[in-house]
Amino acid sequence: MLIDTHSHLNFKAYDGDRDEVIKKTREAGVVCIDVGTKYETSKKAIELAEKYEGIFASVGMHPFHIKTDLLKLRTDESEGNFTPFGEDFNEEKYKELAKSKKVVAIGEIGLDYYYRPKGSTKKEQFKQKQKEVFIQQLDLAKDLNLPVIVHCRMAFDDVYEILRERSLRGVIHSFTGTIEEVKRFIDLGYYIGINGIIFKLNIDEAIKGCPLDKILIETDCPYLTPLPAVALAKERPEGYMRNEPSFVKYVAEKIAELKGISFGEIADITTTNAKRLFGVDQSR
Repeated sequence: MLIDTHSHLNFKAYDGDRDEVIKKTREAGVVCIDVGTKYETSKKAIELAEKYEGIFASVGMHPFHIKTDLLKLRTDESEGNFTPFGEDFNEEKYKELAKSKKVVAIGEIGLDYYYRPKGSTKKEQFKQKQKEVFIQQLDLAKDLNLPVIVHCRMAFDDVYEILRERSLRGVIHSFTGTIEEVKRFIDLGYYIGINGIIFKLNIDEAIKGCPLDKILIETDCPYLTPLPAVALAKERPEGYMRNEPSFVKYVAEKIAELKGISFGEIADITTTNAKRLFGVDQSR
């Protein structure tokens, strides 16, 4: 058994064959947490989780979807339709979604400074808006006693400082930092989420130095397809190889190689870690 702790089967990318992909996921012995990125996809994640065994959900607003007039929002056809000017965070709406027994986390929430407006004043306003919504969602997680799934891109110091001031538990999703940053986050009690980006970026030392009991595996599908999956499959006509939860095994294999242990050990340890953090229970 493997647990993909970060999937997006709720995205438009799977509209044509979602049932088939879920069947393949179950046949591969993979349980997954389907992660919301805004109200629409959070609601869809719950619908999938309540319909299928082996799927759980998280609800939250990704920083890309925060309503702002400081930056033109970028659309992503794989995710689905966007509201042109983003979404105001409505705590009560997300709290209502989180009443589902299949909701195991608040996320995907966090900070992302990759796309930012020009000019120092606008940049600072943009960062402050993201921080405000991030903190609101952290407060919601605390109120509901749920772990958080944290998105962090080009914002490690700010994310760390915000989390350091709050007693929460969770995972730093799609980790791309250094071993020093691994240590900072695990000292706060957080897990480190590893996915197919390790086939594109060299974070080998961070993985080698991360304690086994703090590693979670994920796909972030439909993105970040592991290179072995791409090599074994035919390229799609449009040149895009979509990731799927069953491909999480390639991430586990790579971590096992770096750690010098067996695939079975990584499977067992990361599954135990995911159950400990998210309380994933197949009877739910």
